[in-house]
Amino acid sequence: MEPAGQPFDDFRALLEALPGADTPALAAARKRNSILTKPEGALGRLEEIAMWLAAWSGRPPAVNRPMVAVFAGNHGIAAKGITPYPATVTQQMVGNFEKGGAAINQICASVDLSLKIFDLALDYPTGDITVEPALSERDCAATMAYGMEAVAGGVDLLCLGEMGIGNTAIAAAICHGLHGGSAAEWVGPGTGAEGEMLERKIAAVEQAVTLHKDHLADPLELLRRLGGREFAAIAGAIIAARMQKVPVLLDGYAVTAAAAVLKAINPSALDHCMIAHVSAEPGHLKLIQKLGKTPLLALGMRLGEGTGAALAASLVKSAAACHTGMATFEEAGVSGRS
Repeated sequence: MEPAGQPFDDFRALLEALPGADTPALAAARKRNSILTKPEGALGRLEEIAMWLAAWSGRPPAVNRPMVAVFAGNHGIAAKGITPYPATVTQQMVGNFEKGGAAINQICASVDLSLKIFDLALDYPTGDITVEPALSERDCAATMAYGMEAVAGGVDLLCLGEMGIGNTAIAAAICHGLHGGSAAEWVGPGTGAEGEMLERKIAAVEQAVTLHKDHLADPLELLRRLGGREFAAIAGAIIAARMQKVPVLLDGYAVTAAAAVLKAINPSALDHCMIAHVSAEPGHLKLIQKLGKTPLLALGMRLGEGTGAALAASLVKSAAACHTGMATFEEAGVSGRS
């Protein structure tokens, strides 16, 4: 009798066999782009976005069912005095989302995006990563599977966001574990930590990575030891989006840190993802550079909630509309380039 597979085995198999870009759809989009009524390259990154949509959706660029998914989780490390806000704020903000009172609600309404909030066992914070793993392998894998379910229902653009008091410390720990350097290079103020509180935050991240250092060569093991439920769910959602041909916009530091775990396993794992914006959290820019990506926006934001991704979705929608709605030179009776 063969031994049962380990909880992460299915995810390892998926990440080893990710589908690539749809080259016929990309070729068709490039051909149309070359005959639209504009000078070549005149729309700059909007043209790049349209090609990206075609490549990773497998059809002409279109955004008809965009969704913002916000995953909310609580962290044991928050009890270490590393954040100005108590962990109860996570649950309170989830209630605010549900009542339509948060910034993300207003942005989604203004640019016509659907919004789903995922409460990830907020009454049960993950383990304090300075003294124990955040999650068991089984719990981490189950949460990744739960995140995969967020991509159901015909979504054609997935904007990923999060909510979780203390999760910029978790993001910093993941980045420190993946990319080295010092904890201070990856830790920022988050919701407003400064002075002694910021020093405690840096020390906590250093302590956590030191505690788990012998187990961090495996990125999924790193995720379950240093991560949290929203990080695991986001990772699962990114994988599911790839399998279902759904392009993804990544929000801020926490979302990008979760995504970085997947790239550490498969260098092509984030090819269907764009970074929506660079946040004011200093570690985010450093991580974006490590990932080799260029954010769409730089607005000095550091709110989370998927706000940057939702704003960037308006650019993606505009890129698709320009590509599909513009006339060709022939259709418009406009002379082409000689």
